[in-house]
Amino acid sequence: LQPQFAVASGHLVGAEVLARWNHAQLGRIGAGTLFSVAERADFTEHLSRHIAHLALSAAAAWPVALDDLRLSLNLTANDLASPGLLGFLTEALESSGFAAERLTLEITEQALISDLDGSAQLLERLQGLGIRFAIDDFGTGYSNFLYLKALPLHYLKLDHVMTKDIASGPRDQVIVRAIIGMAKALGLEVIAEGVETERQRELLAEEGCDYFQGFLRGKAMSASEFEQFALRSD
Repeated sequence: LQPQFAVASGHLVGAEVLARWNHAQLGRIGAGTLFSVAERADFTEHLSRHIAHLALSAAAAWPVALDDLRLSLNLTANDLASPGLLGFLTEALESSGFAAERLTLEITEQALISDLDGSAQLLERLQGLGIRFAIDDFGTGYSNFLYLKALPLHYLKLDHVMTKDIASGPRDQVIVRAIIGMAKALGLEVIAEGVETERQRELLAEEGCDYFQGFLRGKAMSASEFEQFALRSD
């Protein structure tokens, strides 16, 4: 899990689930490699659902003092294309006891391109459960603005590529300002990824960014480490 914080106050607001596998011979394997291997073995959907079950169960067991924290899960293109996604998430939330209103699903732009209309209909049904949605990695890849119009979104996540140079030059800051301004005009909250310095956080605060994650305040950690970290932060 990687902690997420409010830009203005610094308060912990939740965590994003990051897939990692500590292999006995190969060491720690990150999500990109893990899902690439799973895709070649036609195991992506099973892996994604296994991670979701583990994450929801762990978050449901957080102490009452952490009941205001949100959990963010990533959806893959295979997840969105699966006809059983709605049923799976409904069952997973019910069996874990984690409140749907505290769950955010993060979706990369690439995962939506094949069937935007179908994705919009699915997200609207999931929104009926109370789930919120974020467009992940915005500012890289396709950056299709039609998504912001067609989908029931709540958050826009600035890719770390967009935030890492914000303190280096005025052009980078202007681009970030424009994206945040657009998001605000659409009623979306903004989450910045990859924030590593206090100066980056200060500039994001000046531009109206709502939340951030990154090494400045919290690296990726295990579920048990995150629980202790959150209790100390509280």
